[in-house]
Formats: sequence, structure tokens, C-alpha cells
Amino acid sequence: MTPPSADAMKRAAAAAALESVAHGMRLGLGTGSTAAHFVDLLGARVREGLEVVGVPTSERTRLQAEKLGIKLSTLDETPELDLTIDGADEFDASLRLVKGGGGALLREKIVAAASKRMFVIADATKEVATLGAFPLPVEIDRFGARSTRLHIERVARGLGLEGPITLRMAAPDAPYLTDGGHYIYDCAFSAIDEPETLAQRLESIPGVVDHGLFIGLATAIFVAGASGVRIIGDVTGGGL
Repeated sequence: MTPPSADAMKRAAAAAALESVAHGMRLGLGTGSTAAHFVDLLGARVREGLEVVGVPTSERTRLQAEKLGIKLSTLDETPELDLTIDGADEFDASLRLVKGGGGALLREKIVAAASKRMFVIADATKEVATLGAFPLPVEIDRFGARSTRLHIERVARGLGLEGPITLRMAAPDAPYLTDGGHYIYDCAFSAIDEPETLAQRLESIPGVVDHGLFIGLATAIFVAGASGVRIIGDVTGGGL
């Protein structure tokens, strides 16, 4: 039997999470390839009569949802959400995540924090014993970018973390810009043994807007593998 493709597993995780979406919910809509499957499947349910309101975490997701006829709002109009469903670049057994590969980490974190629950949808390849295999994105203000990078390097060294810190580029001569107009440094630390401490120290650096460590936000992770979808965490818990 041919094992399912990564894309098929992503869609299976998205479909499993969609079963928790109920009529009238206020939803945070994530960004990335796996989240795009969820938005696509949600659009099909909306066409069948499901009524929900979505708050997108990126312009890319907003455009996709609009094309599918999903009713959208903003966090200013809808400041509290029932559920956010989003992907992850990697996760561990403690429901800690690294996100930001798609460049939307700041808005994703703001939307997740405004939600009673956050469901993560992912294929099994994203599960790790220790965070850090995926380079950690750190979103920074463009002003003083080189100085901010030096601060990040010092914080990393203080925790025994080594590896290249690379400015994300959109083109050879143009740095990538987030929807908020910020730069992203991708930090290839390989293994982050103390993610909570790293998160706190990065947050203390002037110039760091946010980072891709999502700690204490995910309430459940839907993990799709060759044998189906399993759930880590609690699909009923959480609350503002």
C-alpha cells in the first residue's frame, strides 16, 4: 500500500479539525500550506450553509477566504474568537510550536492569543523531540536591524545556542517584508533545550517585534500520519 503524500496528510489533519467547527463560530484562520487546506475545506462547508466569521492571519489567507465566500472580520471588529486553526513548522509533545516559516508569525500569535482554543494541524513529519530543527523566525523592526541581530546572537550564546542567523530575503537584493513591514531573521539553532527561557530573552530585546516560539497557546494538535489522524492535547479545553 502506497503511503499517503505529505499533502494528503495535511488535508486529513485539516478535515479532522474541521469537525470541531460549529455554526456561528468566530474563527482565526491560519497561514501556510496546511492552513490553506483548512480554509479550502471550510469554504466548501460554507457553500453548504455553514455560517461562521473568520479572522485571517495574513493577506494571503484573506484573499483565499474571500474567493471562497467565507465571511471575514478583523480583531478590531471581533476581538474575541472561539477557535483558531493553524499549522506549524514543528511541534513537540508539550504542545510547544515553532511557527513563522510563512512569514505571518506576529499576526498568527495575536489571533491565537485572542482565541479560546487553538488547534494545530500538521503532518507527522513536523513532530520533533526538541524544537529547533526548523530555523526559528524572529520578526524585527527594520530600524537598527544589524544591532538587533547582535543582541539576538548574544542571547543565543548565553543559552549555548549556535548556528547561522540569516536575514530572510524575497529576492537577492530585497529583504522579505512581513505584512506589518518588518524583517525576519531565521535562526538555525538546531536544538532549543530551553524554549521558554529563549522566548523571554528574545522578548526583552528592543527591536524584536516577536518570535516564532508559540508556548502555551495550542490546546490540541491534529497529527496526520500513514495510519490516520491522532490528537495531542485537549479539544475541549481553553478559554479566555
